[in-house]
Amino acid sequence: MSLAVRAPALAPAALPAQPPTARLPSAPTRALAVVAPASLSLALGMWGIRRQGTMWGDEAVTYRLAQRELHQLWETAQQIDLVHALYYAVMHVVFDVFGAGLLSLRLPSVLAMAAAAGGVGLLGLLLAGPRAGVTAGLVFALLPQVQKYAQEGRSYAMVCALIAWATCALVISMERRGRRRWAVYGFAMLLACLLHEFAVLALAAHGVTLIVSHPSRAVLRAWTVTAAGVVAGLLPLAIVSAGQSEQVSWIGGPVRPYPWLAALMVGLVCTRVPLRSRGTVRLTALAVPLLVLPGALLLTVSLVRPIFVDRYVLFSDIGLALLLGAFLEYVHRLPRYSWTVYVAVPAALIALAPLSSSLRTAQSRSNDATAIGAAVRTEGRPGDGLLYLSGQQRTLTAADPDDTRLLVDLALARDPVTSNTLAGIERPAREIAARMKRFDRIVVVRAAGVYAPGDPREEAKRDTLRCHFRAHTTSEVNGAKVTLYTRIHPRPGTHVSYRTSTWTAQKRCGR
Repeated sequence: MSLAVRAPALAPAALPAQPPTARLPSAPTRALAVVAPASLSLALGMWGIRRQGTMWGDEAVTYRLAQRELHQLWETAQQIDLVHALYYAVMHVVFDVFGAGLLSLRLPSVLAMAAAAGGVGLLGLLLAGPRAGVTAGLVFALLPQVQKYAQEGRSYAMVCALIAWATCALVISMERRGRRRWAVYGFAMLLACLLHEFAVLALAAHGVTLIVSHPSRAVLRAWTVTAAGVVAGLLPLAIVSAGQSEQVSWIGGPVRPYPWLAALMVGLVCTRVPLRSRGTVRLTALAVPLLVLPGALLLTVSLVRPIFVDRYVLFSDIGLALLLGAFLEYVHRLPRYSWTVYVAVPAALIALAPLSSSLRTAQSRSNDATAIGAAVRTEGRPGDGLLYLSGQQRTLTAADPDDTRLLVDLALARDPVTSNTLAGIERPAREIAARMKRFDRIVVVRAAGVYAPGDPREEAKRDTLRCHFRAHTTSEVNGAKVTLYTRIHPRPGTHVSYRTSTWTAQKRCGR
């Protein structure tokens, strides 16, 4: 009788656990996650893209600067607005190919935001699966801030797109080694930072993601080298543009981060449930730093110097969309509450409809450069004087030069093109006052909330108007007042009554 010795079977539970590695989804799945959100964003972007034929002040700056020659753009950037120089160069090429107009001004942003929505969809798929990915991309396209800046002739949509796809490259690089992927990540991040310096805050958020994800030394070393290259590439721009800080001097007053705070609260509520994650990078480890850190850093700096503007951290909405997409996917997986998704989503769309519609109106922006220029044309006659109470307000009538072509700009010494500036160079205060006194009619542009006390040019303009002119008619448009002033012709021996006290008026008028 032979005894057979059997080896004990190894229980399946005793097998060594393998680290979770996300398998790259199939091509059709990836295509759906990218194409569905991109298509929705593109449709929303094309809806009302002309915004009733209007253009606001910042867009008017883009519109005029992008039509300058590249060497003029370079000369201008060395003096002012260097932070947007690359964007102006891109738009210069767009205008050369397609011509200058509202459609060519905004279509690059529409396409860029569609690419950003597709990137968010792919990112959500990599982090939490196909359903969460498609949902996150669709949510991103529907966010009001995203819809707003998808239709704006500025760089923010392009920055969003680059950061979204750079983040996709980061997630893939952390799981699949390869220098080419890290090169793609570094190039996309550097390009985003060169389009707008504050995109570097997304790089800081990525650093936090790596720290909490506990990557291998090789991954950490590769990201450190890549991030150092991005910072080194950005450093010259940051140093030179620091000397142009007067460009953000308009951000004075109390900081109002309410949209960002609302997004932050919604995102943090989503993290209270167990959100699905796959691969080495957890969704919350990436989305939360991207949502929280850029805005928090800007708000911290604003305690010393106001610099927070919500559009500067528009890319934080990528983190919000990822959290909302994963949250909706979690609710859908609950047997008892899956129906709430089918009720909540249509209800949210209905609630968003009036807001989305209002974003396509001229009133959705802080000013309306088209309306301001039209008011100047209406108030003025050929040969009348034209005066901007602040020289920087000259950009408010840059949308159409024909609005001011027949008027005489009383304060302007060198126009914006020949002086390589945004608003030109003004004459000394005494010369401005002397030129004003030669005219019987002056059209005055006064932007809402813009006043620099102590500026001798502004004081000369205001005092001369007060002493020698009276307001005849005023047109109030979005963001500014356009007033026609006519000269006071007092009868001999009569005393002119001014709005200020008699003593103050006599002192300022040299009596």
